[in-house]
Amino acid sequence: MSKEEKATDLIPATPTDTSVAISCGNEHPRDFGFIPVPGWNRYDPSQPRHFSLLLNAVFGMSCTFSVANLYYCQPLLIQLASSFGVSDSRVSRIPTLLQAGYVVGLLFITPMGDLVRRRPLILASVFTSASITIGLAVTSSVDVFEALSFLVGVCTIASPILIPLAADLAPPERRASAMSIVLSGYLLGIVIARVIAGIIAEFASWRIVYYMAIGVQYALCVALYLVVPDYPPKTKNMTYIGILWSMAKLAVTEPRLIQTYLILLASDMCYINFWVTLTFILGQSPYHYSTLVIGLFGLIGLFGVSIAPLTGRFIDHLVPWHSALLGTLLMTVFWAIQTGAAGVSIAAIVVVCVGLDYSDTMQQLSLMSSGTSIEEAARSRLNAIIILSKFVGQLIGTPTSTKIYVEHGWRAAAGYGLGCMGLQLFLLLLRGPHCKRYTWFGYEGGLDFRRYPKTNGARERRADPEE
Repeated sequence: MSKEEKATDLIPATPTDTSVAISCGNEHPRDFGFIPVPGWNRYDPSQPRHFSLLLNAVFGMSCTFSVANLYYCQPLLIQLASSFGVSDSRVSRIPTLLQAGYVVGLLFITPMGDLVRRRPLILASVFTSASITIGLAVTSSVDVFEALSFLVGVCTIASPILIPLAADLAPPERRASAMSIVLSGYLLGIVIARVIAGIIAEFASWRIVYYMAIGVQYALCVALYLVVPDYPPKTKNMTYIGILWSMAKLAVTEPRLIQTYLILLASDMCYINFWVTLTFILGQSPYHYSTLVIGLFGLIGLFGVSIAPLTGRFIDHLVPWHSALLGTLLMTVFWAIQTGAAGVSIAAIVVVCVGLDYSDTMQQLSLMSSGTSIEEAARSRLNAIIILSKFVGQLIGTPTSTKIYVEHGWRAAAGYGLGCMGLQLFLLLLRGPHCKRYTWFGYEGGLDFRRYPKTNGARERRADPEE
């Protein structure tokens, strides 16, 4: 049996068993056993739900306000330290615990999307996260705040379920653009959370930020109940342990996947390094900016988010490896600027904010497009592995960058980010754009940058899935 056949055996195809279709369509299914699924959202294999642009946008906005839970605290760190009477070093554990909780949710909850209907799984995650956030808003104990932050992270898994669901529901000719819209919403949540939190905390208590988050999440739960289509599990023949085992096998047997998630792990170590240390850089000498101004710096990041769909269309015409290389080189340039001038020039910080968000978006879209195309039937688990690696990177990067900044200053922290960029370039250059699926190193197939090279005057699609 070839390696390709063995890999296919890892993930069963989407089920066509009529009993599965009936259980989601003609038997008046209920969420959680007692809440009726609206008729327009019931699964009917004879009339699949049209994945409209409006539904695509709702998926994107849902990702925005779901992932925002992980980032509200970042511009609030100084206020949280003052309110709880703890040091900057202690309060920096809060974003670390949020990322750690998210990693746990990705690893142990997200795979259930292939065992159960994804609609109730999404609704349950949003409702539970909203309920736990009530504790964040009212507690006066930093220990309780840290514990609840971890649990919020565990439950914030709607986004990694919605992204592959969008890919499954969208027609093939719209799949790339559909994923880019949902991913744009995901990236928007990372940026907008800092802006909203910074503005609210400037004029009111930091607790108001979490009261707002509670209301937004409950409203989101209602909206998702009304629009998310019911969809059958992808398989009914694999156990929960079997799914975890298949993810583990994919994570160590697919060269392109390994290259993708290692680069993105290092990339997110850089990304979280920039935003966490930026809070301290702007709040201290020579800038001494308020929480409001620090939060508004997140608006600069909206540039990269706003052009993500356009960047996705650009990437569609190139081999992802080349656009990933371009994005990585640009990020390296901006980290060099950060290392040289962040502590002495606010103009340099603004340039780096814009440049890093744009180039990071390009790199991320390119690598995720490449990594999730390895095996179509395994898209959900491939996506989970990739996003898991990103948040492991943030989990490592948050305490490491904070420690370096506190002990050695802003230039050392920026130099750490520049070193991570060198690692990313090394990993990307180890394996070329047209290697066969199970080739680990080299440049077989050349360096053609076009996704659809011309052969004898005709436009021909590459057989290799990496293209």
